[in-house]
Amino acid sequence: MTTEATLPSTSTSPTARQVWTRARGIALAVVLLLTAAVVIATIRSDARHGALDPRSADPKGSRAVAELLADRGVDTRVVTTLDEARDASAADTTLLVAGPDLLTHRQQSWLRSAIAGSGGRTVFVAPGSWSVERLVPGVTADPATSLDSELAPDCALPAAQRAGSADLGGVRYTTTHLNADECYPSERLATLLRVPETTGNGDTVVLGAPDILYNERLDEQGNASLALQLLGSRPHLVWYLPSLSDTSAADEDGERSFLDLLPSGWLWGTLQLFIAAALAALWRARRLGPLVPERLPVAIRASETVEGRARLYRKANARDRAAAALRSTTRTRLAPLVGVPVSQAHAPEALLPALSAHLHNHGDGQSLHTLLFGPPPGDDAALISLADQLDALEREVRRP
Repeated sequence: MTTEATLPSTSTSPTARQVWTRARGIALAVVLLLTAAVVIATIRSDARHGALDPRSADPKGSRAVAELLADRGVDTRVVTTLDEARDASAADTTLLVAGPDLLTHRQQSWLRSAIAGSGGRTVFVAPGSWSVERLVPGVTADPATSLDSELAPDCALPAAQRAGSADLGGVRYTTTHLNADECYPSERLATLLRVPETTGNGDTVVLGAPDILYNERLDEQGNASLALQLLGSRPHLVWYLPSLSDTSAADEDGERSFLDLLPSGWLWGTLQLFIAAALAALWRARRLGPLVPERLPVAIRASETVEGRARLYRKANARDRAAAALRSTTRTRLAPLVGVPVSQAHAPEALLPALSAHLHNHGDGQSLHTLLFGPPPGDDAALISLADQLDALEREVRRP
């Protein structure tokens, strides 16, 4: 049975060192970027406490409103655990919950049971549908948020009437409480609700947006007046910043996934980066279509091409591939000269008998087999000797 040998590949696979050489620039850039991010975060961690933090002087912090309240005799205390927030519920205390949506359903139920009937005021900042129905029964969040920022009070709540227009907007709410104050409406839905407790003097305030508490927005519209009136009705203010490390947030049925805990801005930012990467890939991708022949601007001599390819083989130390290419090309040229089809030029049982019959004085068939189908040379000298022998064999076959 005739076995045809396939033509060897003349390309070389990149080595690990070559891959590292090509990728080390990108890897170095990524390492520098991560290092810079860590350094910046470390440097700024002492001065930054995050958004809605009364200790933070950042634009999104709330230190300004805390200092204004202190001037009016209201002391502000920051807590980060649910137990501290529950213990702080009292008739002389205002409890502000900065991130209600970070609480699990079980935490929300515990917090609701603690503030019910306490006689104090509770302020929830921008609770969504995940939390508002448990924290304030009878109140639901509308799926569509308000795009308006400056809104008029349009209600009878004295604090809103004195403050006038304010930067609210955000989440909009509906309620079934008949005695609730529905203020700052956007498209007929309130962005500020005040729901009084059924017993006692306590109440619950729901803000649709945190803008009136930000340092950068406090001096705009009636934001300062509204914030001071809502948070300064009691002598004590407890500012609850929910933390994901709170032990009360243990695993429970129905707890949200990691993606649910991420702010929406991170998700939108990731989507934008994905779209940008896809557009960049389309921009840099090769255009598909038929090959178009193009005349070279200069003529390259065949000897230069051979020399350049030989240098590549030498640089990669690919003597085996160079020897295989020399032998394959020699067999392809010799086959028609001795009456063997080119399709069988790489089959020893077809080519060698024809060569032996044509060359009566070139030694035995074993030497021809070693020359045309033998193992790769062990060093550069052996490779040069192989090239000389193949050249001599082809000259002899062509000799008339």
